[in-house]
Amino acid sequence: MIEVRDAKKWIQNGTRRVEILKGISITIPAGQFVAIVGASGSGKSTLLGLLAGLDTPSSGEIWLDGVPIHNLAEAQLAAVRGSKIGFVFQSYQLIATLTALENVLLPYELNVLGSGLKQARRLLDEVGLTERVHHYPVQLSGGEQQRVALARAFVVEPPIVMADEPTGNLDSANGRLVLDLLLERNKKAGTTLVLVTHDPEVASRADRKIVLRDGMVVEDTLPFSAPVAVVAEGAEQNQNG
Repeated sequence: MIEVRDAKKWIQNGTRRVEILKGISITIPAGQFVAIVGASGSGKSTLLGLLAGLDTPSSGEIWLDGVPIHNLAEAQLAAVRGSKIGFVFQSYQLIATLTALENVLLPYELNVLGSGLKQARRLLDEVGLTERVHHYPVQLSGGEQQRVALARAFVVEPPIVMADEPTGNLDSANGRLVLDLLLERNKKAGTTLVLVTHDPEVASRADRKIVLRDGMVVEDTLPFSAPVAVVAEGAEQNQNG
């Protein structure tokens, strides 16, 4: 579903080059829940931005569902983002002049033909906001705003959902609720979920944990099934030998 091949990101400050990512190579299969963790400044959010097509690598390749997004023009990139990715920001990023329902509908209206009204109402109901559909962001609590943001990320039924510290601005109860909603979507719809977090509890619920330090992957904890596959492959080689 997602493949990163030696992706690097740097910024040029006069004659000095500041390296943010120093050659990341990872593959994320469809349906996996991956938590990207690391200290502030390790490159987590930069990597997520590259995976989501919100930024482009300075060098290297990024493939999203078979599409090489690292060299697409912005119009093509926007089309891929609109159809394949639901993105959840830590700071919600709702449009203040739109109601909860209108905020959820926006990606559908921009990317899908037909009416998404029924879908948007169903999702708001699923996240517990049936009575808040006509409220504006200023009339909603932080937890409610983040749940609107989740419904917006789900509305076009993207195969990939990405989230940047989605529980970071929430109290523990709302944080657990938001995480449960993301996990439910991951399990029920088979959505690939890539999440950046500082929270060890959130990371502990992932299938896989990728740890960044100084722009490099220093730990990649695979799902439990991965070592079994390696053993089976070794056994097969012994058998053949």
